[in-house]
Parts: sequence; C-alpha cells; structure tokens
Amino acid sequence: MTPPSSSARHAPAIWGDFVFALLAWGAAGLTLLLLAGILITLLIGAWPAIDKYGLGFLARSVWDPGQEDFGALAMMYGTLATSFIALLIAVPVSFGIALFLTELSPTWLKRPLGTTIELLAAVPSIVYGMWGLLVFGPILATYVQQPLQNLFGDTPGLSALVSGPPVGIGILSAGIILAIMVIPFISAVMRDVFEITPAMLKESAYGLGSTTWEVVWKVVLPYTKAGVIGGIMLGLGRALGETMAVTFVIGNMSQLDTPSLFAAANSITSVLANEFAESGGGLHEAALLYLGLVLFFITFVVLACSRYLLYKLGQREGSGS
Repeated sequence: MTPPSSSARHAPAIWGDFVFALLAWGAAGLTLLLLAGILITLLIGAWPAIDKYGLGFLARSVWDPGQEDFGALAMMYGTLATSFIALLIAVPVSFGIALFLTELSPTWLKRPLGTTIELLAAVPSIVYGMWGLLVFGPILATYVQQPLQNLFGDTPGLSALVSGPPVGIGILSAGIILAIMVIPFISAVMRDVFEITPAMLKESAYGLGSTTWEVVWKVVLPYTKAGVIGGIMLGLGRALGETMAVTFVIGNMSQLDTPSLFAAANSITSVLANEFAESGGGLHEAALLYLGLVLFFITFVVLACSRYLLYKLGQREGSGS
C-alpha cells in the first residue's frame, strides 16, 4: 500500500487555515460594516438638524421642542461633567482596590472580596438609579449640600458651586452614581494587569529595599500602563454611555443657568431616553439623532486620545532606553 504523499497529508490543514483566516477576516469586516452602518444611519437621520444648525448646534444651549429650537451645549456639558466627576472618584478608588487585592490582601480575603466587587458590575443600572434617587440623593442633600451651603454660602465663587435647592439630584449626584458603577470595571482590569507583572521584577525591587508603594509606582505601573489606561477608558466609555441611572438622578433640565455641582442638568443619553419615543419625527427627532452623532464623536475622540497617549508613552520609553 502506497503511503499518502506529504502534500496530501497537509491539504486538510491548509484548507482549515484558509477557512479560519476567512472567518477571522469576515468577523473583522462585519464589525467595520456595522460601525459604518451605524454612522451612516445617524448621519441620514440627523441631516435635517445638521442642515439647519450646522456645527453651531454644538454651541447652542437652547433646547425647546415646543418651538423646535435645539442645541447640544447643555447636554454635552452634563455628559462630560458627570463623566469627569465619575473618573475623578473611580480611578483612585479602583487603583486602591487593585493594589490591595494584588499586594496587601491576605489570601483568604482576596477571592471573596474580588468576587464581591465584580458582582457590583452585574447590578442593573436602573437599580443604581432608583437607589440614587430614593436613598443616596436625600443623604447627599442633607449631609453634604446643606453643610457646604452653610460653610461657603457667603464665599465669592464657591457659593455658586454649592447653590441650589437641597433635593439631592444634579450633576454631582449623577457623577457619584456613575463612579460607583464604573469602579468594578476599572478595578477588575487593573487587578488583572497588576497580576501579570512578573514576580521576579517585584521581588527584585523588594530585595533592593523598595516599599510596596515604590514597587507599584516604579515597577508595576510602568509594566502595565497600557492595561491600566485601557481599564480607565473602559470605565469612561461606560460613564459616557450610561442612560437609566443618570436619567434618575441628574434632574433632566436642559439649561446652563448655574455652575453649581448640585444643579439639575441633562446628559445626551438622558435626553435620548426621555424624548426619543415622543419626538414624533421631524426636526425634533433629527436633533436627537444629531445628539447621538455627537456622543459617537465624543467616544471616538476619547478612544483616539487614549491610543495617542499610549503611543507617546511607548516613544518615550524607546528614547529613554
């Protein structure tokens, strides 16, 4: 019996590689097609508003569906302000959680604590919103806003930041709720990337007399910076796109009357959730789709900035070596 030739034996493997490569290319192409389809759909739907307002839509603070007069500035401010507050709170807390779980936590506590934190990501956003409106909001108004108003009520500049009726809803409340929601995502990514740091590097630093903070700051963070920034961007993306929780606690007021942290405001997602079903077509619906396009652009800019930051960090490392 003649044994099969080498080419005959390798033929199934060649076809398998070809099919696998075709499927991989197809998956990548499908993703790009879906992204392009979403963008084109938003552009077509928003075209009446784009044609009427142009880029001036971004600088207008008026939002009056009754008079069909629209602008995105108030919603952009609410979206960016709440996301900035969320990251300002969530990043240090997530870093502390990841540092504790990877460097300081006893073995018996590491797994249950990590699992508990990850379970926070499974809580539906509407539950966070209801809790923020019914429980956290009154606590914030009574024990934070009122004391701050009593303390800074007559201080020029600071009094405007704490002004407003103490009802517990507004930009600060929405930002804190968002911070609670994104902490599980950022801390989970940070913990995972901290754990992939080679033990030899950390043991060498400890052997030279470094403290735990020095090991984390000078060894772990430089080694895992790409993953850390990726985790922060993941949290920022969640904060920018969150809808129901923000809708419950932000106040849903499309105005820019005061710079107060406790003032009622609106975000792009909360406006879409509140008004899209009742827009009834026409310029109102086009303006809402224009807002969706603006949010799409903001997310793209954030992603591009993160990639550019990683690129510059890589260049700096190359020049330093």
